[in-house]
Amino acid sequence: MEKNRDCAAGTGSFMDRQARRFLFNIEDVGPAAKPIWTARVLFKLTDRYMENVMTIDLTHKRIYIPQMSFVASKMMSATFQACGIDAHPLPNSDARTLELAGKFTSGEECYPEIITLGNTLKVIEAPDFDPKRTAFLLPTSGGPCRFGQYRNLWLQVFREKGLPNLPIISPTSSDGYEGFGSHATVLLRFGWWAIILSDILRKLLLKTRPYESEKGTTDIVYQQCLADICETLAIQNQSGRQKKAALVKTLYAVREQFQNIPANYVRDSRFLVGIVGEIFCRLNDFSNNFIIEKIESLGGEVWISDISEWVWYVNDEQLLRIVRKGKRFSTEYLIAKIKLLVQKLDEHQFMAPFKKDFIGYEEAPKVRQIMDLSEPYLPQDGALGEMVSSVGKALYLQTKGADGVADISPFSCMNGIVTEA
Repeated sequence: MEKNRDCAAGTGSFMDRQARRFLFNIEDVGPAAKPIWTARVLFKLTDRYMENVMTIDLTHKRIYIPQMSFVASKMMSATFQACGIDAHPLPNSDARTLELAGKFTSGEECYPEIITLGNTLKVIEAPDFDPKRTAFLLPTSGGPCRFGQYRNLWLQVFREKGLPNLPIISPTSSDGYEGFGSHATVLLRFGWWAIILSDILRKLLLKTRPYESEKGTTDIVYQQCLADICETLAIQNQSGRQKKAALVKTLYAVREQFQNIPANYVRDSRFLVGIVGEIFCRLNDFSNNFIIEKIESLGGEVWISDISEWVWYVNDEQLLRIVRKGKRFSTEYLIAKIKLLVQKLDEHQFMAPFKKDFIGYEEAPKVRQIMDLSEPYLPQDGALGEMVSSVGKALYLQTKGADGVADISPFSCMNGIVTEA
């Protein structure tokens, strides 16, 4: 209750904020009612600041990227830098993060929403903040997940802080990624590579650190390898082929550095814990209260679900939707299959240097295997999203020798509640 009073006493009305966000959220439900249409008209007339941000010249902005995963946000920033865009991860999370976000939230929001908002406000309160040269990257979505509310809340907070024109870039496939402007093709391609590379480096860290002979050695190597990969990603004026060749060369150097870490690999000497759940909380150390470090300190080793797993799931869902529409033999289906094949080829080429290193740590060859394992409990046709992949991945990890699985999700998260049930 104390927190709610603090929120109500802040800039603007707390109840007004909640009502506005609710009305925006119900727009995603579908064209089912006159009140929804009325809400759309009302907010188009009264809140222009809520409309989509137009394409801006990113080369004159500093772009901040949310830290869902530290390693992924660093690599994603490097892909923007390859296009001549000044990009950086949002600041690290701490108590100040929660303090700043608490002024505009009630505690009922999705925890990642609170974390990302608080770190965004850190940028705004920094002495060198320049609203004319700052923009924030924030993906969004429709549907019932609270993830679709983030952007609406941020825009409202910006208005209340006197920054109604501070841009949020939320490009989606529905607008052809217009928010990225002329950089769209390169950013999407290199961004996918950044996801694969971040998954690889994280897996190397987690399979090595528990067995290191001298505490802290693996973290030092990990940070150096992260810097090396980011440096390669950020090189400008390279073709895709040149960039990929340079990255593969860097990955062989990364492998050598990890192989040189003094370690005693006796896997049976530690218990193996799988981590599944909501993608932000499971990958963001602050959000999950540094659970990986705690498991390792207690004698465990962690196998965490990758970011790319979600991409494979989305691709699979896309193909299923096309088939359900009776368009298996269509241009739409062909394009989706080609995209999937290209992404698989990218993953294969980047994983090649580590083929021997990841023996016993193989991910499912196809995400369909994960979905099939979930079928008796949460069939993909009857459930959607991370609840399906989390249940399936937990069962897959059991087949790989996991002694237990931790499901990490925000409080009151629909996916988390269903998964744990």
